[in-house]
Amino acid sequence: MALIFKKLGQPLVLGYIVAGFIASPHFALTPSVIDTASIHVWSDIGVIFLLFALGLEFSFKKIVKVGGPAIIAALTIIFGMIFLGITVGSSFGWKRMDAIFLGGMIAMSSTAIIYKAFDDLGLRKKQFTGLVLSILILEDILAVLLMVILSTIAVSNSFQGGELLMSIGKLLFFIILWFVVGLYLIPQLLRKTRNLMNDETLLVVALGLCFGMVVVAAKLGFSAAFGAFIMGSILAETIEAEHIDKLVRPVKDLFGAIFFVSVGMMVDPAMIVKYAGPILAITLTVLVGQVTFATIGVLLSGQNLKTAMQCGFSLTQIGEFAFIIAGLGVSLGVTSDFLYPIVVAVSVITIFLTPYMIRLAEPAYALVEKHLPERLKGLLDRYATGAATPSVTAESQWKTYLVAIVKNCVIYGIVCIAIIGLAFRFGVPPLQQWLPGIWGSVVAAILLLLVLAPFLRSIVTKKTRSEEFKSLWRENRNRAPLVASVVIRVMLAMGFIFYIFFKLFHFSGILVFLLALALVIFMVSNRFIKRQSFRIEQTFKHNLRAREIRAEYLGEKRPEYASSLLSKDLHLADFDIPEDIDWAGKSLAELNFGQRFGVHVVSILRGRKRINIPKAADRIYPQDRIQVIGTDSEMEVFGAEISKAAHPIDENLIQDSEMILRQLPIHADSPFLGKTLRDSGIRNKYHCLIAGVETEDGQLHTPDVHVPFNDGDTLWIVGERQDVAHLLTL
Repeated sequence: MALIFKKLGQPLVLGYIVAGFIASPHFALTPSVIDTASIHVWSDIGVIFLLFALGLEFSFKKIVKVGGPAIIAALTIIFGMIFLGITVGSSFGWKRMDAIFLGGMIAMSSTAIIYKAFDDLGLRKKQFTGLVLSILILEDILAVLLMVILSTIAVSNSFQGGELLMSIGKLLFFIILWFVVGLYLIPQLLRKTRNLMNDETLLVVALGLCFGMVVVAAKLGFSAAFGAFIMGSILAETIEAEHIDKLVRPVKDLFGAIFFVSVGMMVDPAMIVKYAGPILAITLTVLVGQVTFATIGVLLSGQNLKTAMQCGFSLTQIGEFAFIIAGLGVSLGVTSDFLYPIVVAVSVITIFLTPYMIRLAEPAYALVEKHLPERLKGLLDRYATGAATPSVTAESQWKTYLVAIVKNCVIYGIVCIAIIGLAFRFGVPPLQQWLPGIWGSVVAAILLLLVLAPFLRSIVTKKTRSEEFKSLWRENRNRAPLVASVVIRVMLAMGFIFYIFFKLFHFSGILVFLLALALVIFMVSNRFIKRQSFRIEQTFKHNLRAREIRAEYLGEKRPEYASSLLSKDLHLADFDIPEDIDWAGKSLAELNFGQRFGVHVVSILRGRKRINIPKAADRIYPQDRIQVIGTDSEMEVFGAEISKAAHPIDENLIQDSEMILRQLPIHADSPFLGKTLRDSGIRNKYHCLIAGVETEDGQLHTPDVHVPFNDGDTLWIVGERQDVAHLLTL
């Protein structure tokens, strides 16, 4: 099935689903898989690998990097489609949980299908595709959050707001904790063991970390897939991420295929025939709903109508996450049997229609623009222009300062809570047993405070010497808010110390207060703790940016300014220079891309070397990658010109260039008799090479440029077939 669907140019996912259907008990013409329980086990492993690979590709930092337009559009789509799904499910009289899960299934578009469709249609260089892919990044990350929320609703079987908020709070707590701790420790581990890491050990370590996080997530009440995604996103920030992704991909492809095969095995034709009406209705809901909400969302984000409609028509399908959410409902036992095959049928139809919907975007835009009132058209244009124009007002210093200290307190506070929780769960009890009496508590308190000291110091002192703080101190006569911000952080640090002392000792409140205050002052003033705090923060920042800096240098990542260009007509695109192009070896001044095509080369990537803002004298060579700024139409013309300038190798030329080895005897009539290698002209005149000289006694030796050829010698000649043939006729 994989081969057949590849030949037909269709997504392999559909082939796997068909293969699963053929192998299922629902298809009577072929032998059926009886042990379906084992298939479900393997498919669960497949989901883990799929989410792990997804985490490797989409890290949490990308939520920040995708920018405002993608965030606004993605949230509009997800909330709108969930509402539509619940409405449609309820209109069919389905039970509440079926309707809720249906909303979750149709809310997410298929990243893999859209990537493939853009490649097949040659649209990856278009401006709107960058925004679509940013929306998909955010949708994939929010899909994992949605799975956790749906699991919580399913387990509690209620919509109690407090319980749901507690679950979301618990989720965010552990996401931040795992991300901070993982990003500090795992890059360190990989760096220190780099000499021990070959492909085999790196794969085993990566999968070990993945399944380790799966176990931790399951123990804490989260899904296995969520744990795999978290570990993938942590590893995505390491410089080994591309290598790990390459090693894991075959494993992910294998188990991912088994997952989709298991999806196909649950397709019941009788169920599809019975629910043909809902399938058609849900398909239309996906097509119309995605186009509508995506277009509205992209318009709200400040893009023009054409870009918004191109994005909307590209997102009209459901894929892998629909199956994963459907499988979640089945495993939790909260959805009906008919929902899985319905969603599979809808997915197959929408995936098949994806290329046609993408092609339909521009004709649909032309039709809408033709009938759109001029007043509304002008309003949309003004809104897009206003949103695209950056505000000249600088961010409030107060806002910058407060956001920084809140973020700092949240991150370090979560780390401190985790350390205290682990210490009292696993460390303090055995220590108190080993050292009975008060000494066990004293040693536990000292060790715990030593571990916490760098983090508590950061909570108190972060941003107190920053430019924002100094400027606010100078410019404001009322400095009470600044003093209050420091006092609150001191009280927060003291609160952690309070908790430790009250858990371990029975001191009076005033004594604990004075002791906590003294310890905070000591932590702030101690140079050793200051160095430790600084080292931890710098290590974390280095780990956080190491892959990003390396990827941007090597051209594997778009520069920061590329995302800002998305809101303008201009955008950045990469072009690979073919090996057989006519431009090879020419300078940028000679090629004159700016005058000829309107595009400008901002970087040349050559192997591991990067040339930013190349000069007019810099040259383009085969296999270079150039980063170019231009509009959609300019990029299209430029890409077409690259294709024209590249000439495929002539097959006849390949055959004529074949190298052969022949023997050339030296006899009395030979024109080379008595000549040396240098005087013979065999290399320069006849374009051949003497590989060796065989003397009359049968000895073969390397030719000497000063020794003449004698009668009876045999020259071993290497060259192209035609040149050697010509030489042998002399």
